[in-house]
Amino acid sequence: MRVSIEADGGSRGNPGPAGFGAVVRAVPDGQILLERFGSLGRTTNNVAEYTGLIEGLKAARELDATEVEVRMDSKLVIEQMSGRWQIKHPGLRPLAATAAELVTHFDKVTFDWIPRERNKAADALANRAMDEAAGKKVAPEVSADDVAPASWAPPSMDNATRIILVRHGSTALTAQGRYSGRGDVPLSDEGEAQAMAAGGRVAGISRDVTAVLSSPLLRCTRTAELIAAEVGGVAVTVVPDLIECDFGDWEGLTFTEVQNRWPDEMREWLASPAVAPPAGESFRAVAKRTRGVLAAIKDQYAGGVVVVVSHVSPIKLILKDALAASDAFLHRMFLDAAGVSTMDIWPDGNIAVRSVNETSHLR
Repeated sequence: MRVSIEADGGSRGNPGPAGFGAVVRAVPDGQILLERFGSLGRTTNNVAEYTGLIEGLKAARELDATEVEVRMDSKLVIEQMSGRWQIKHPGLRPLAATAAELVTHFDKVTFDWIPRERNKAADALANRAMDEAAGKKVAPEVSADDVAPASWAPPSMDNATRIILVRHGSTALTAQGRYSGRGDVPLSDEGEAQAMAAGGRVAGISRDVTAVLSSPLLRCTRTAELIAAEVGGVAVTVVPDLIECDFGDWEGLTFTEVQNRWPDEMREWLASPAVAPPAGESFRAVAKRTRGVLAAIKDQYAGGVVVVVSHVSPIKLILKDALAASDAFLHRMFLDAAGVSTMDIWPDGNIAVRSVNETSHLR
């Protein structure tokens, strides 16, 4: 995957209250994939600019990018990272070393200077961080033209791939609010009814379904079979990478039980998608799987209607990417059993999320 990083940092006083911003975009369409920003306390412009670069490189790693184009309006950072200027200030050497180590994780990284007017998105994020640290709850003053592709709404649906995301119906563990990862529990009677209702909703969206893809676990394959029957008997294809996150030692436990027994591990898990439950799998690993599934759908079913039956974690991660949301989305978004979400993907990379967690069919 090729991405570009627009990074910036600033300090009001140099040194003074500082912040950084970084925007990771897909290449070549310019779609925003991830954003990072934060305050740094009191420091210099150069430290803030290097921090923006580092956070941008970390974000690109999260996306499993292989080629990175770094674009900054800091001549100092670009020239030093390109090896053309010496790093004389001792305070910048550790930051440059951190950035250089991150660079080694990609197949190719280029560094290009751009004028400030072409770095408005990252600059706005840095200023937002400084404003929020100062107690000013204001949105960044950036127009849509600055931060997104010129056209976010394609002119027609003719070449779009529609993806209908369906969470499986209820199981005994769903009703009890227990972590249900790799355990192969069947649908409850209520779950069977919910799955049939979801099939009716899917049929209402489109009866011209190209494919029904499912996690390999029974609660999903059964939900998928009932949906397929409603849309004309389309065969169900099992996709292993749609399986739920492995919750390891937390499997079958409630949130409260986990919090009581693993308070530190739970706090770290909630704070970062890179952290896995004990003996389990991180959300970052799940995201890598789901991105592969989405890429395969675009290649194999371009222009079609694809139903994806999966679990809470994979569906949340797909929607998080589609909405360019922050990591906090994962713990703030609720998905009901047999809830339906719909999104469209165009060949140029544009995405339109049309609905999230529809449940009217369950009432």
